[in-house]
Amino acid sequence: MVATNRKARHEYHLDQTLEAGLALTGNEVKALRAGMASLADGWVSFEAGEAWLEGVHIPEYAQGSWTNHAPRRKRKLLLHKDEIRKWAAKTSEAGVTVVPLQLYFRGGRAKVEIALARGKREWDKRQALRERQDNLEARRAMRHRANR
Repeated sequence: MVATNRKARHEYHLDQTLEAGLALTGNEVKALRAGMASLADGWVSFEAGEAWLEGVHIPEYAQGSWTNHAPRRKRKLLLHKDEIRKWAAKTSEAGVTVVPLQLYFRGGRAKVEIALARGKREWDKRQALRERQDNLEARRAMRHRANR
């Protein structure tokens, strides 16, 4: 696991997830293997039948030379045409976007997990935090009761 977008699960209702490959340069791969990346501001856009990952920050490789990449450049997602068409149609609805959840390596190849997302309202976020807090307190009480 190189990077996760923990903020996405708080900010959005996630509907479907999908694994996609990434088209990267050599220095970007080296920077990712060093564990440097941020998905916090990332999103996916669809243009001319292609999917692009935007807003993801992969810093320049420290030992790179003049061939280093731009840290926030658009990166092409490697998906089947049918998947691109289907997800692009879903994002044309109001309030639906595609956000990256995780960035990792599988079999030596960089992969990104993306999800269809609908924005949460403020009260949804408060309710989710309240539920998580209640579950945590219940588990503590059960553990405390079992240790008596």
